[in-house]
Amino acid sequence: MKYVPLLFAAAIPAFAEELLYRDNPMPDFGPGYLTFYLDNDLFANTDKDYTNGARLSWISENRDLHEIGFIQRGLQPLTGDGNSLGFFRAITGFDDLDAVRYNFGVSLTQLMFTPEDFASVTQPQGQRRYAGWSALGFSLHAKDDQILNSVEFIVGVTGKPALAEEAQNFIHDARGFDEFQGWDNQIPTEVTADLSFLQKRRLHFTESEGPLSMDGIGEWGARLGTFRTNAILGGMVRLGLYLPADFSDPRLSETAYAHKYFTGSEIEKSNWSLFLLGGFRGSAVLHDATLDGPLFRKFETGNTREPFVGEVYAGIGFRIKATEVTYAHTWRSREYDEQENGTGFGTISVRLAF
Repeated sequence: MKYVPLLFAAAIPAFAEELLYRDNPMPDFGPGYLTFYLDNDLFANTDKDYTNGARLSWISENRDLHEIGFIQRGLQPLTGDGNSLGFFRAITGFDDLDAVRYNFGVSLTQLMFTPEDFASVTQPQGQRRYAGWSALGFSLHAKDDQILNSVEFIVGVTGKPALAEEAQNFIHDARGFDEFQGWDNQIPTEVTADLSFLQKRRLHFTESEGPLSMDGIGEWGARLGTFRTNAILGGMVRLGLYLPADFSDPRLSETAYAHKYFTGSEIEKSNWSLFLLGGFRGSAVLHDATLDGPLFRKFETGNTREPFVGEVYAGIGFRIKATEVTYAHTWRSREYDEQENGTGFGTISVRLAF
């Protein structure tokens, strides 16, 4: 992990060159999608490990690059379009660069992790370390009819400034639950910076003019940063009535946004939709600050990170005009060696089109 700062430094000249030739420092806010995600393990009748996550993300409809603010435009070298770094153009696979369209996004995310023993004021041996993380993300999305490339730059903080203790206490007090007593033993404060890339490719299963249809995506990506460094591979399918023309993330992740499927040329066939969804994701994890501790200071969490983590999920969703709601339940394998079993949690997402 000592090479992470060097990799960030090597990318600075390319980003700086892009910023020098941009004419509009502020984005053109207008029509777009607002999505709220809530993860909680109470849906699995537990209260430990990855116990809660919340994310609010907004993404624009299609925009020209000159309508996008300078922060998101600075991510263009990693989108795979005609002005990207040669390596990214080679691996992302846009066949017709003239057909590429853009969206930009912003997000707020908070994650929290706790041990199982809520009453202990010291860290329970063999259980997960208390950890909180809150972050602000800026994203740029490039897409054609088959491929969607999402790049997000995420600035966050761990420790007390992440306000995970306050958020958990507020929820527990409102529901009449006991408060966790060991937050003074959470991982310490550190500012984090992460760069995430995710590619989604459209999978064709059925071509139907009727109400019942099936579609899906395959996905792969990588994240490089001081909070988390990993690589992922996964996929998802949907089956239902009048499937929404947007193909949105049903679960909270670092690049979770609502997306038109994909360039927005398809229209809704009905004012309502009802569908089932299911998928999987595998991760190779090189660094996780909640399990390894901060990158730039020595801190023992008492946990030994698992290098590979797998998960499957299934859920249901419905749409009424511009409002879409989904619920997905995730079953995840062990994330650290001391963990006795895998974990489960549910995700509710609500998205609105403006």
